[in-house]
Amino acid sequence: MATVKRTQLMPGVFLTSVNTKKFKSSLLSMTLLAPLKGETAAVNALIPYLLRRGSEAHPDLQSLSAALDQLYGGAIDPVVRKKGEAQCVGFLGSFLDDAYTLDGSGVLAQAAGLMGELLLRPYTQAGAFCPDYTRQEKANLLDRIRAEVNEKRQYAVNRVLEEMCREEPYGVGRLGREADVEAITPQSAWAQYQALLAHSRLELYYCGSAEHDEVCIILQRALTGLPREGGYEVPETVVVPSAQAPRRVEEAMDVAQGKLTMGFRTGGITAASPDYPALVLCNALFGGTTTSKLFLNVREKLSLCYYASSSLLRYKGLMIVSSGVEFSNVKKAEDEIEAQLEACRRGDFEPWEVEGARRYTVSSLMTMLDSQGRQEDWWISQAVAGLTQSPQELAQAMETVSVEAAVAAAKAISLDTVYFLKGMEG
Repeated sequence: MATVKRTQLMPGVFLTSVNTKKFKSSLLSMTLLAPLKGETAAVNALIPYLLRRGSEAHPDLQSLSAALDQLYGGAIDPVVRKKGEAQCVGFLGSFLDDAYTLDGSGVLAQAAGLMGELLLRPYTQAGAFCPDYTRQEKANLLDRIRAEVNEKRQYAVNRVLEEMCREEPYGVGRLGREADVEAITPQSAWAQYQALLAHSRLELYYCGSAEHDEVCIILQRALTGLPREGGYEVPETVVVPSAQAPRRVEEAMDVAQGKLTMGFRTGGITAASPDYPALVLCNALFGGTTTSKLFLNVREKLSLCYYASSSLLRYKGLMIVSSGVEFSNVKKAEDEIEAQLEACRRGDFEPWEVEGARRYTVSSLMTMLDSQGRQEDWWISQAVAGLTQSPQELAQAMETVSVEAAVAAAKAISLDTVYFLKGMEG
């Protein structure tokens, strides 16, 4: 049975550890939490990639790879996420668990030391980031930003969120804007890196066989010298309970299939709300599963969409419906999506629909325990939101949610923004 513990190691530095013998690898992450702002999003997104290029002791990728090979082929990857109004940047490391080393050597201590070295003692030239590394990683970041347009389904979701949250920090993309990337210099990136180190909350996460107290000691040692100058507050997530009149946004691109994406407000219900389990069940019934109303009616029965599903942004109080449609079917599809939500508001559910939705959500939460990566993302998200509920506890709550509660959650949902990506011909 896994044991989850949370400790403050030093000012603005917190460790969440999951002690378990379930995995042969251990996972360790270091995540700096910064306010999500248009003017700093790009440089913040660049920093973990610059740090990963080399340290004082391992100044290039070749020597870093050699150091990782010594740790039984471990991996350290840069990570950029957004959680609510926070931009989360740092590293995710995966290593052989100490319980499985051939000679009993402590891989965790060495791995934590290497990650701390990358975070605190990067390779520099003339008192700033290496110009060559900066130029190369800027080009890579621009490629990542431009690549988001190529995945049209996700692009449409990003666009509806951008439009819905245009007056909220959440409307800023996690990677920032192209123009801001172009303007970054080794010196400006270095100055922002210093500000992040000194003033950002640092969230540490560990999953493996080591005991919590041992992990605390190892990480305190690895982070010796971390500057702490105050101001570690995490931005409060902005939750707008309900929509005004729905906004409509159309965009034309060279696409063969239309992307109809609809953004809803959940009446202020978020992961912190007592009604959240009811909203999860409501979403599963509406469009979150292959037995949902969107899948069985809009996609299968009426053939109005190539795909149609709904998902929750649990900390923002948002529900997004994503669908792929023929250009000529967009109005019919939109009307039918709203009709299926109205059916949820009326409680038009068969017993097998409710049971299927309940079993799917419980199973999805419990299978999270089989993935170290999904658990890490859960607990980092919970830390940003100031919540402590585990996946198991939410799964337990799902078992007793009534249909009436799910109907009440459906009634709180309101349409905010409709985004349609259409073809160039109109």
